[in-house]
Amino acid sequence: MQRPTPFNGLRHLALAVYPFEECVHFYHEIMGMEILRRANDNLIYLSCGNDNLSLSRSHSEQESGHHNLDHFGFVVDSKQALQQWYEFLQAQGVPLLDTPHDHSDGARSFHCTDPAGNVVQPIYHPAISGQKLT
Repeated sequence: MQRPTPFNGLRHLALAVYPFEECVHFYHEIMGMEILRRANDNLIYLSCGNDNLSLSRSHSEQESGHHNLDHFGFVVDSKQALQQWYEFLQAQGVPLLDTPHDHSDGARSFHCTDPAGNVVQPIYHPAISGQKLT
């Protein structure tokens, strides 16, 4: 059997988070994601326009903190935009784990954490930045 048509990118991520409302604020107000819908008091869907982030409410840090996720990234279209995000997140008091740095493949990124401790990587990557997905 032949493999089907390739996937068109990884565009959905579901996180169980604590503290829930602080994470909703982080992704909506600070990271600029649009709220697509609140399914209920414990589940919300957000988007940058070509993806889908699901946040569900964990009822304790222990419940949300035991996972194998290392990090996930938000793609930016230029190195200048990456620097602007770094300065903005710094001004917002978001915990920054490192400073913008170059990768051997031409990418540039830095890491921060959301209120639940998930590591978020804003990244410029020449192979995918600037692509507008429909």
